Amino acid sequence: MNKLAKLKFLPNNFEIIEAGDHVICAISGKKIPLEKLNYWNVEDQEAYYSYIEASVKKEK
Repeated sequence: MNKLAKLKFLPNNFEIIEAGDHVICAISGKKIPLEKLNYWNVEDQEAYYSYIEASVKKEK
């Protein structure tokens, strides 16, 4: 499968709204496989590729 998933980000988890195998990083635009997704922002409902992108977002 190579389909973009639609997720609802929760404080310690995420809910799959639309099935897929990846999401896109809000900062870098990199594809993130769901099994590797560890960083997101609940308030902004954004996914981040790594702690680096997540910290860039916090600085803004």
